Order: sequence, then C-alpha cells, then structure tokens
Amino acid sequence: MWKVLLLRAGERMWSSSQASTTRGVVEMGRVEAGPSHFPKRPAARNPVRINLSRTQAVKPCSSGDRWGISVKCNLGWFSQPSPDLRHHFRVHSSASEAVLTSQSDLRKLFVGNEKIGVLLLNLGGPETLDDVQPFLFNLFADPDIIRLPRLFRFLQKPLAKFISVVRAPKSKEGYASIGGGSPLRQITDAQAEALREALCEKDVPAKVYVGMRYWHPFTEEAIEQIKRDGITKLVVLPLYPQFSISTSGSSLRLLESIFREDEYLVNMQHTVIPSWYQREGYIKAMATLIENELTKFSEPQKVMIFFSAHGVPLAYVEEAGDPYKAEMEECIDLIMEELEKRGITNPCTLAYQSRVGPVEWLKPYTDETIIELGQKGVKSLLAVPISFVSEHIETLEEIDVEYKELALESGIKNWGRVPALGCEPTFISDLADAVIESLPYVGAMAVSNLEARQSLVPLGSVEELLAAYDSKRDELPPPVIVWQWGWTKSAETWNGRAAMLAVLVLLVLEVTTGEGFLHQWGILPLHH
Repeated sequence: MWKVLLLRAGERMWSSSQASTTRGVVEMGRVEAGPSHFPKRPAARNPVRINLSRTQAVKPCSSGDRWGISVKCNLGWFSQPSPDLRHHFRVHSSASEAVLTSQSDLRKLFVGNEKIGVLLLNLGGPETLDDVQPFLFNLFADPDIIRLPRLFRFLQKPLAKFISVVRAPKSKEGYASIGGGSPLRQITDAQAEALREALCEKDVPAKVYVGMRYWHPFTEEAIEQIKRDGITKLVVLPLYPQFSISTSGSSLRLLESIFREDEYLVNMQHTVIPSWYQREGYIKAMATLIENELTKFSEPQKVMIFFSAHGVPLAYVEEAGDPYKAEMEECIDLIMEELEKRGITNPCTLAYQSRVGPVEWLKPYTDETIIELGQKGVKSLLAVPISFVSEHIETLEEIDVEYKELALESGIKNWGRVPALGCEPTFISDLADAVIESLPYVGAMAVSNLEARQSLVPLGSVEELLAAYDSKRDELPPPVIVWQWGWTKSAETWNGRAAMLAVLVLLVLEVTTGEGFLHQWGILPLHH
C-alpha cells in the first residue's frame, strides 16, 4: 500500500530533547521591564511529553512566488491516494518530503464534491437569569470540572445540583450586572457566520455549526444538524486558542463518545484543530488590539501589559500532562515579539484568574498580582484577556468590574482593557485559513483503526493526551495531606470533605425515608 505521511509544519514535540525549540516562558510573579520579557524555557521536568500536532501541520510556505504545502514524515496512516493526488505531489531529495504546488489544486483535491462542515466548540453561557442555575449544574456535573474519587462518582449529579443551587444567587448578580445574561452565544453565532463567509470568499463552501459544552446549542444538537445536512467532511475547531484538558479536552471527549455511538458519525471523515495560538493571523490580531488600546493612555510607553488567562488546577499541568501552561507562555512570547517588531517594548506579565475551590491552581493569581503590581509602583495597567476570544462573564464582570476596582484600590491610577477578538477580520480570516489547511487531514484515519474502535480523533497526539489524562485522573494527588487550622487551603479542603460526607448522609436518609429536597426537586422519585 501507498503510505500517506502526516505533515510537519507547526508540529512540535513536548519532549525535553526538543524543549530548546520553544520560544520562551513567562517567569511567574516577576515583572520584567524592557524587550526581553521571557527567558528561554528550560527543559521540561517530565521527560515524557505529549506530541500535540496542530492544524498548522499543513502550512502555507513561500518558495519564491509559488504557494506550497510542506510535508514531512512523522506519524502515518495507510490509504490509497487518488491519481490526482499522486500527480500533484513532487518528490524531493528526501522521500519523506513533497510539495503541493498550488492553492487551487489543494482545494480541488480535498474539497471536490464533498459537503464540508466546521464545528465550533465553546463553553456556552446562560442567556437569561433563569438559565443560570441549570447552566451551573451542567458545568459542575462535568467530571473534568469537579473530580470525585471513584467511590463517590455516583454523587456527581447530586453534588452538582447542590453547588449550582448555592452559587446561583451570586452568579445571577454577576450576570445581571452585564445585561441579564451571557453574550457568548450571540458572539459565537456571529463568529460562525463570519467564518462561513470567509471560507466562501476563499472558494471553500462550507457550513459552520456551533456546539456548546454546557448550554444551548449543545454539542449534541449541533451533531444532529450536521447529520441532517449530510456533511461528509468535518473540521472540529475548538474556540480555545490554547489546548487544555479542562476545555478543549472535555469537549473532544464528549464528541468522541457521541461519535462512537452513531454509525453515521463513525463513517464521517473528520479532523480536529486542537489549538491555534501560534498562528500568525491570531498573533497579529492580538498585537493590533493591544497596540490600539495603548494609544488611549497618556503615556503609552509606561503601561504594564497584563495578560490574564483563565486558570486550571495545577495538578492538571504537573500530574496529567496538560500543555495549557506551556502553550499560554509561548503564546504571550509570540505576541510580545510581534509588538517589539512594531517598536512597542512595554513590560508585561501573566497571571491566572477564575479559580474555584480549595485545590491549588496555576499561579500567580490575577487578584494577587494586581495588588503586587500596585505595591511595586505600577501606575498604568492594560489588561489582556488572553484565553478568551469572546466577551462573557469573565471579561465583562470579573475583569472589567472586580479587577478594575481592585487595581484602583491598589494604587494603580490608569486602567485599560483589550477587547476580546470577536469577529476581528484578521482573526476570522486566519481561522478560515486554519480550516483550509486542515483539509488534508480530513479522513486521515485508517479503516483498520475504526474497526479496532480506537480514538475517533485523527490527530493521534490528541488521543494520547486524553488517554494520558484519563489514565492518571485517579492518581492525581490530594490537595492536602494534614489538617491545618484557620482560613487555609487545608481547612477549606477538609471542610469540603466534611460537607461531602454530610451530603452522603443526607442522600442515604432520603433514599431510606423517601423524603427530602432531592425528592422535591424531582431528582429522586416520590414514594406514594
């Protein structure tokens, strides 16, 4: 059989042997001035790293005035190429490299008469105040959000119900302050339409779908529409620039479970773009937004650029191999390099926001860093929501209200915030290019793999990441070992364990007596 080889451009190994190829790292909690913000990233502590291949494995490359596609042997699959495909490959000195010689040829080869679909994956958000509590339930019912020991996993939904009811009043206040609901769906729908138009302009007719993880339109709803439309080639595009097992990973795991249960989906050719933070169009769009906001300060050169990213539990990164932290640091390094090309050499720093619960999350924390910057005499701060491409509660309320107030109280006089990308033209056009460049991957999985019921995500590195995380979830260390009195993480954790035990006791009482709040809410059937 003729062996089709996976493509190399944009592909990086996360092993320590290749750590030197990465672009840089943020030194957490330390404010650097001048153009050299990020020292070279040291070799990874864990020598076993996941190779997370990206869509840029098919990357436009310039060779004179000829547009081409670089191809290199890495991981392979077996299939018989069409005569047209063979015709358009030119063998180079290395048998593992080839070049597709024109953009139009690429589209003819991989589009043809196929019905192409693009599935945008996002978190979702409540659109009205009445949606807040059920949205929170869906969020906390996800085992990627709240990890329970195997013995207590039957408590996942009852615990999610309890937490959602308790947190709903405060969350409603936050959503009320930004207009009574999240604008996430409206913005994502607009992004989907803009992406469809951009693809059409690039001669790739495609339908674009939106699948949310925790609210309408759910991923399951989007998949049903994809089936009704008869899509034959699907590109899955999470709207998270950086990959994390708690965001993109959770959505892909759900998608994989849906695929496995449906014969149509099993046979549908598809691929996944796991992350795209390093794409040139995205980097330039972010740099432009930052540059525009800096001009609004009276002394732009004295402004600290403050990247605030959504946090993840530290154990996900250190124990489960989540590449989120490394990708985030490299993303910021790339943005700062682009700004430096434009003559902007402002100092910058990175912190993480939106932590929940007693476990340790990625540090430094945004609120603590803002206070520290104020104490160090920083007077002007420009907040950049680096992990978000749409406005929602974390930007409109947490950053614009809570963190702004904290900054002013900490001695920071001038505050600004970079808007989320939304439908910024350069960004949308680059996403369209990402979809086009991913088309050679569509259908790359061998039939033998499908028959073996292996992962339905063609990019094997994603499969490896999810498998590594799944296999280590139960092995993640507990957040604390011994009891500590006071307002400490340990005390909060043990209080949480006591609360879980109390919930378990209440559940046993409800089951035995047939009365209680779970029966009243309809979670458990009423006894007559």
